[in-house]
Amino acid sequence: MNKFIRVDMTSLKVTIGEVPEKYVGLGGRALTSNFIADEVKPTCHPLGKNNKLIFAPGLLSGTSAPNSGRISVGAKSPLTGTIKESNSGGSFSQKMARMGIKALVIEGMPTDDKFYVVKIDTKGVSIDEAPAEILGGTGNYEAIKVLNAKYGEKVGIALAGPAGEYRLPTANISFKDPESNLRSAGRGGLGAVMGSKKVKAIVIDDTGAGTVSIADPEKFKAASKVFAKALLDHPVSGQSLAAYGTDVLINILNEAGGLPANNFTAGRIEHNDNISGETLNATISERGGEGKVSHGCHPGCVIRCSQWYPDKQGKYITSGFEYETIWGLGANAAIKDLDDIAYIDRAMDDVGVDSIETAVAVATAMDGGLLPWGDGKAVLDAVKQIAVPTPLGRILGGGTAVVGKVCGLYRTPVVKDQGIPAYDPRPIKGIGLTYATTPMGADHTAGYCISGNILKVGANMDPLKKDGQIEYARAMQIGTAAVDSTGMCLFVYFGIADNPEGYQALIDMINAQYGWSLTASDVDELGKSVLKVERAFNKAAGFTNAHDRLPEFFEYEPCPPHNVVWDFTPEEIDEVFNF
Repeated sequence: MNKFIRVDMTSLKVTIGEVPEKYVGLGGRALTSNFIADEVKPTCHPLGKNNKLIFAPGLLSGTSAPNSGRISVGAKSPLTGTIKESNSGGSFSQKMARMGIKALVIEGMPTDDKFYVVKIDTKGVSIDEAPAEILGGTGNYEAIKVLNAKYGEKVGIALAGPAGEYRLPTANISFKDPESNLRSAGRGGLGAVMGSKKVKAIVIDDTGAGTVSIADPEKFKAASKVFAKALLDHPVSGQSLAAYGTDVLINILNEAGGLPANNFTAGRIEHNDNISGETLNATISERGGEGKVSHGCHPGCVIRCSQWYPDKQGKYITSGFEYETIWGLGANAAIKDLDDIAYIDRAMDDVGVDSIETAVAVATAMDGGLLPWGDGKAVLDAVKQIAVPTPLGRILGGGTAVVGKVCGLYRTPVVKDQGIPAYDPRPIKGIGLTYATTPMGADHTAGYCISGNILKVGANMDPLKKDGQIEYARAMQIGTAAVDSTGMCLFVYFGIADNPEGYQALIDMINAQYGWSLTASDVDELGKSVLKVERAFNKAAGFTNAHDRLPEFFEYEPCPPHNVVWDFTPEEIDEVFNF
């Protein structure tokens, strides 16, 4: 990958140059975070002209490496005020890599109020005025249809939905998947940054592009086979996720007493069977039609934890029906009907908001009296209002912290103003340390301590005890920062955590592609370097160790059924980044 594309939305001019020397050996999160740290003023307003938005494929994107199709997007977050990397499936990353594009940077702001489409193909880059029919509250599903008709069915698309147009801090960037459904770079409000640049969509057409060059094809092929086997042989990545999706975790977390319920007032629910992965699987299987129990979010995915969820007539409703979304609406907001949750999930995709942030905001709104507990129909109507937007739509689109302030609540589950996801930190101590300390705001994917705390993969930690959690949370964040730089899905961890051969195969693929000689120690240092860059940016933006804390109510409100509280001291929390 040898192209570095800059699109200046102030002048509407495009510059295509060589990759700056500093970024040649970087990809994915390592590239996006280093670039933002280098070129974005830490104290700038996230929606102002000085913020920049960067798209970068991972080191292995565009190759035949299994599960290497993730795209990283970086900017200063309008939700958290911190540096942010958010990643997504779809085909965008692979198309960029095949076209030799190391990064795409969107900078500046137009002087007019027009929205634009950035079009990339093998001939170059153009900036077109966005079609009127995809603006003004038009949903993402319809926008994808219009753009497919205009630019071709096989193009890749990155899209700012209505929430992005309105620059709401929950706005995601939606990516078209191979079947023209939606995948999301969800967290951090990066869709609002895209909307502030007046970029409605980015279209990439790789027709006529070549293939990604591999320095040692035979070595790459051999390592790829070993890596794929490691993923498929593991009971989580090779069996459970394909059968039940990520929603397999509902019953697991409910049993563990770590499933946040009714706005984090309990760790267990009684209607878990209504919304479990087992029920999800059975419902899809029984309804048939357009339903699919297992599906990949990008080409080359072998884990296939996604699915197509149909209605009672077998017609497609939504895909990528994730545990976090089902938890947020089904347990935390007490909605008991899986169909209701599916329609809300589709609506969130259609308006272009982060389903985790919005679901946590919904439960907070219920706690504050803005919405009735467990009322799926009322929530669906409220989410659709984000596209109008009504005052209620704007409040929900503002995210959990905004909802908490509007409702006068102290029980507002956020870190750095980002909603806390689907694992209660009181009975699952490791994930609490990730929430508190990651540079990204509360984000389970930044260091998935659930692996060792609950699933017993890669470690065997007692989730109720503090013992060893600091070291574990540190190691998981370091490893995740490195994996996020490869273009790999987070779930490859299951295939490599307890499998040294699988982990070495990942390193061997990188070395074979680039002719490098990286070691495991080098990969570890890459992860550390990414985190140090991100932390330095946040410090310059005004963040201190005092921001690396969970909400106070976790310290004095016990979580049933274990009736435990968050009991790490500030000094202990600060040890996580002691490297």
